[in-house]
Amino acid sequence: MTNVLVTGGCGFIGSNFIRLALKKHGDWSITNLDKLTYAGNPENLRDVEKQFRGRLKFVKGDVCDGKKVGALLKYSDLVFHFAAESHVDVSIKNPFVFTKSNVLGTHTMLESTRIENQKRKKAGKNEIKFMHISTDEVYGSIRKGSFTEESSFRPNSPYSASKAAADLLARSYHATYRLPVIIARSSNNFGSYQYPEKVMPLFITNLIEGRKVPVYGRGLNVRDWIYVKDNCEALDFLSEKGASGEAYNIGGGNEKPNLELTRILLREMGKDESSIEFVPDRLGHDFRYSLDCSKIRALGWKPRFDFKSAIRETVEWYKGNEVWWKPLKERLRKKGQIK
Repeated sequence: MTNVLVTGGCGFIGSNFIRLALKKHGDWSITNLDKLTYAGNPENLRDVEKQFRGRLKFVKGDVCDGKKVGALLKYSDLVFHFAAESHVDVSIKNPFVFTKSNVLGTHTMLESTRIENQKRKKAGKNEIKFMHISTDEVYGSIRKGSFTEESSFRPNSPYSASKAAADLLARSYHATYRLPVIIARSSNNFGSYQYPEKVMPLFITNLIEGRKVPVYGRGLNVRDWIYVKDNCEALDFLSEKGASGEAYNIGGGNEKPNLELTRILLREMGKDESSIEFVPDRLGHDFRYSLDCSKIRALGWKPRFDFKSAIRETVEWYKGNEVWWKPLKERLRKKGQIK
């Protein structure tokens, strides 16, 4: 049995990854370490807890807690480090939370893994492999062309700066201590169980409620979208095929200006452009993200899901799961984070 530690497994990507991993790897036992901050939702995994009883264990805890992390690592063979604060707008309002979770939390995870691996080396045991989940936002914005894994970091928000710092720490732990680290930099994910402050679920659920969708500026900012199931399959693939000390870009090849994405969602839901509300642009809003993913594709991975069908599947999921997202939106409205 392979013992896998997943941090932030009650979040959007983490919970989707756990679903994939439990179904694909019958010999995996997963421990999910999650602090259950506002975006961490135990309901994301309630059904799979019952389905895979005995192979999924939940531990409430903070990745900054070295003692707890160290205790869990004693029984781990593989780590997928998803845990992070991830919303750009929130990072602009409260940046220190992001420094703590994303930088100190990652550093604690890396150092705890280094200490455990040091013990294992002396005992002649296999080391823990560490999968660090990063983001395309560490590169900043690019007008033309695409970022490769060797591109310089130019983060433009407290969120992306904190992720860049975490990314560099992960790299340094391989270079200095030879820690078996693989870094994955993913583009914008979408799919089921995404917290409804994010653009895709916010727009879909607003349209279900008969509300307008808030588009920043003129809606010209470009993002590359990847279906969360494709991203999770890529992460699983890299844990087997990726080289230690290397970083890999993971993109869906679906670059869309925000206004075009909005129109796609409007058409899918039978709405017209009267549902659009243009709002003042975000501070430090990156214009375009674009990833060159030839490195991971050379290993044999490529996205499996068609963008149009993935959008339709996502819309249908939110239509059928109002009981999941409505309480979350009410909470966000009470806090004044959405209208």
